Parts: sequence; structure tokens; C-alpha cells
Amino acid sequence: MHISQDFAPWATGGPAGPDAGGAARRRPARGSAVAALTTAVAFALVLTGCGGGGSSTPASSSVKGSAAADRVEPLAAVPVPRLPVTVDSADGTKVTIDSTDRIVPLTGSLNEIVFTLGFDRQVVARDITATFEQAEKLPVVTRAHDVSAESVLSLKPTIVLADTTTGPSEAIDQIRDAGIPLLVVEPATELADVGRRIDTVAEALGVPSAGAELKKRTEDRIAAVRAAVPATPDGRKPRVAFLYLRGSAAVYLLGGAESGAGSLLEAAGAVDAGKESGLDKDFTAITSEALAKAAPDAILLMTKGFASVGGMEGLVKIPGIAETPAGMDRRVVTVDDGMLLNYGPRTDRVLTEIVEQLYAKGGGGR
Repeated sequence: MHISQDFAPWATGGPAGPDAGGAARRRPARGSAVAALTTAVAFALVLTGCGGGGSSTPASSSVKGSAAADRVEPLAAVPVPRLPVTVDSADGTKVTIDSTDRIVPLTGSLNEIVFTLGFDRQVVARDITATFEQAEKLPVVTRAHDVSAESVLSLKPTIVLADTTTGPSEAIDQIRDAGIPLLVVEPATELADVGRRIDTVAEALGVPSAGAELKKRTEDRIAAVRAAVPATPDGRKPRVAFLYLRGSAAVYLLGGAESGAGSLLEAAGAVDAGKESGLDKDFTAITSEALAKAAPDAILLMTKGFASVGGMEGLVKIPGIAETPAGMDRRVVTVDDGMLLNYGPRTDRVLTEIVEQLYAKGGGGR
């Protein structure tokens, strides 16, 4: 999912994080492969990231931490761009940017980076997956996860930021043909991508020093969370399965090695149960057999996905879940959809939520 938010990263009206943020992803553009989750997300019209809640007890507090986490934290100093700059776009073109007066980021995670760098007053639109508070009043230029070229062009942008999963390709072409500088950025699917994405956006906006500051701040905070992960009493790493659920669309998927959540789980001191059980792709349909093989101690969910199946009572009715250690213990970890798989400036908060919920009451395994 970039389910990014975008698979993230993946949103309320549309599929993931992956710039779920995210781990739900957008429909690919320009020939990029269509992942199983992307298809499911497009069908369900939703996609992004994370929420708060759950522990070894029934997850009645599934929005824990969400209010505080629903804002971005801009750098203290407002950067002054040095323009023009010419940068390489991920789709093989070169893009020259000579103004940041009117910025349109086409994924939630890119919007998050732009705001955090201090360009909040220059952003004139948002993607549906940009769910943080400072962006909520901006006009939305996507429908589900398809970009409306007409909506973008009506705002007279001076730069448009997209990633390789942004589509449809016809909309991207239409924006470029109108003479608008449009930069395509490689999506983020793991913790190692955080710094690269920040550097790329900062360079395009003419503020590489601010990008370096934000990159260091973000990476230092992630490192601090990782260093504070508690050990389990028996030294055994908890097994956690990432599930992508959209009950209203009958989408029930188990994350594998390419789901986008693996590096978060590993940083939290856990084992990605889907990956470890042999699922080498992004997502597979949930079956009792697959869940039995994964045998998770806990289940990682997006907040809206958890709500879409009716919370804990609905979750354990999905075939196979009640028989897993996680189902028997009613143990879930939830993160807001707009954050989970963004892999950006708020990823330390995502990791903190996972760690706090996973190790609540000294837990982390049976």
C-alpha cells in the first residue's frame, strides 16, 4: 500500500496508504505494475494509513493518540527557496521549477512533507489522503484516488508534485501539456525511504538545507523510538499480521513481504507474520489456512478498516481470525489511515503508537 498513503500510501472516500500515506496505494500511472492492494483499494475507494488503539485487551480505545497525531509539526524557521532549480523526475524527465507560490501535492504523504518544510501558505490543494488538520480546508483535487486534471489546472499551480502511483496517466499528461512543472517522486514503502523522499521534495522546492534539517529531525526521532522498544519477558518477538480491511466492500487482505508495513513491524521489535509465513507478495485474500500459518500474536489494522468490520466483534467473525493467538486474546494495534504507511515526518509517531499498543501491559507475545 504505499498503501502509501499513498500505499499508502494509503483515505476516506477513496484506497493505500499505501502515501497511506501510506499502506494502500493509488492506481499506478505510466505502466507501473498494478498491485493486488491497489486494485482492492480502487474498488473500495479508500487507501491510506493508520489509527490509534488496541492492546492485549479489547480495542475500545482505537483512536488513542490520533488527536495529537492529526497535525504536522513544521520546522521552526520558514525557508526561503533558491530558485530556479532543475531536478530529475522519477518518470525520466527533467523538471525546472522557478516558483513555489502555488503548490499542489497529489499524495497525502507529499502534502505532509511540503507542510512540514514550512510551505503551508503556498499549498493550494490536497489529495483525499491528506487528512491532517492543517490541510483539511484545502480543496480536494482527486476523486477516490484519481487526479482531476481540470481541478488542478483551475488552481493555476506553479508546481505539482506526484509519485509513480499517481494516476490516471492521462491526467498527468494533461497537466504537463498545460506547461505546469510536474515532478514525479518515487513512492516510499519502508523506513529507509523516509530521508530520500524528504530530500527529493526539499530539493525541488529550492530548500535543500531545510530538507536536511527535517531529515535529521525525523531520522533522530525514529531512532529514539527504536532504541526504547522494550524486551519481552521471554525474549520472544511478537508475531504481528497486517490486515487491510474494508468491510463495506468485502475487502479482506493479509499483508505479505511487500505490504509496506514490514519495516515498521521490524523496527517495533516484532516479526511480520505474513512475510515470515511465506507470503512474498503484497497482499493475499484472507483464508483460515493463511491465518493459521501466520499465527499472529497481534493484528495491525488501519483505524477505518477496523471500524468497517464492526470493531473487535466483527473482526473475530472473519473466518480464521478467532482461532489465531491474536483473535483469542482480542489483541489489535490500530493506526490512523492517513498516517500508517506515509513514511514521512510523522513516522516516528506511527512507530510510537505501534510500540505503545503492542507492548501494553508488558505484552508482545503470548
